[in-house]
Amino acid sequence: MEKLASLIRTAQQLRAPGGCPWDAEQTHESLVQYLLEETYELIDAIESGSRDEVIEELGDVLYQVLFHSDIASQGSLGEPFSLEDVAEKMELKMVSRHPHVFGSAEQRKQFSAANGEDVVKNWEGHKKLEKPERTSILDGVPQSMPALALTSKVMGKAEKAGILEESEIPTIPMETEEELGKLLLAVVASARSAGLDPERALREANRELQAEIRAAELESDFDAGVIAVSD
Repeated sequence: MEKLASLIRTAQQLRAPGGCPWDAEQTHESLVQYLLEETYELIDAIESGSRDEVIEELGDVLYQVLFHSDIASQGSLGEPFSLEDVAEKMELKMVSRHPHVFGSAEQRKQFSAANGEDVVKNWEGHKKLEKPERTSILDGVPQSMPALALTSKVMGKAEKAGILEESEIPTIPMETEEELGKLLLAVVASARSAGLDPERALREANRELQAEIRAAELESDFDAGVIAVSD
């Protein structure tokens, strides 16, 4: 871990007096655009890049974590915290959400998981114990996600909770992601030709869907008010 420690010292020196003025001027808010860009570049590298490109882009994302942690160490968000605090909190979270690995003999038996699907079934339960203040399955879903990814995540959560009914017969039959991609391209092209913004349109439809899901959650019996995907 010597190289990681060295990188941390480099980040600290850049923001310290006599370091880089630009680095010293940055805030959590000003760095958001770079965090997004670096994340998307990492995705590109994973999907089509080489080993060296993935290493480089992972480094860029890692540096964003170091950058934010160094800013926070100066009290930018109230009580100062460091990268060590971030790592500690993450480790506690991973241990608590994997009782089938780190738990007692009784917990390992109770939450035994033969495959990834078994782990996912227990995951939401673990998160509920960690965040009892959340009153909706949609609490914690980042609304700044791209509209398509956000919609897919919202639907997935609602389906798991039995609030949203997964259509047995697809409204638009398709068998491959290639077919889906062409369909999405056609939808975007049609929207552009009509002077419409597909991202904004889907985001607005998503807001309406989330409102319906939250209304359904208030019902005592979800089965009596299941929302169908085709509605």
